[in-house]
Amino acid sequence: MKQQQVLLGIVGVVVLAAVGYMFFGGQNSEDYRQKILDERERQYKFLRYNDESPLTDKQKLAFDSLVCFPVDEKYSVRARMVPLQQKQLLEIPMTDGSMETYVKHSYVDFELEGKSCRLLLLQAADEPDKKNFFLPFADETSGELTYGGGRYLNLRQDGMNSITIDFNLAYNPYCAYNPDFACPIPPKENILDLPIKAGEKNYLK
Repeated sequence: MKQQQVLLGIVGVVVLAAVGYMFFGGQNSEDYRQKILDERERQYKFLRYNDESPLTDKQKLAFDSLVCFPVDEKYSVRARMVPLQQKQLLEIPMTDGSMETYVKHSYVDFELEGKSCRLLLLQAADEPDKKNFFLPFADETSGELTYGGGRYLNLRQDGMNSITIDFNLAYNPYCAYNPDFACPIPPKENILDLPIKAGEKNYLK
């Protein structure tokens, strides 16, 4: 199996747009919705036309749009960051049985659907920008409405001790499209006991 990792594969405009989105603020609901739709259109074009796409040539011919939940502002939350005093390395299993190393950086606390939630923020061991984070997660839609192996978010710290988590930007790992790609499996800390009906749905081959 290819040893390309999803964090290395999703580059350029897709990641930059998702991370850059965190800096936009003060827009009204329609502006917010349009920004999310624009991000999805960029991601679709990357998957459909880019040579680094995980889609095969045959898949690309049939791929006419991303399948996503409707944009819902309630899934964009502010989370309080609780940094770990001693940063530890965490070996994350990959879908091909290999392991990849990440830094356990912080926990993030937030409320969603009236429930208190906590997730673990990871950082690539060689990440040069210490405000960039990786959040793999699974939820009660995983394996049904969404990919069974979970979904991902690329986040950027945008507050002194806080960060915006926008599940409307959740995307599928490459292995959701093509099993030849190896992708990190969300750690147990990031399995939510509620449905996240936001972001990308399961890819139907």
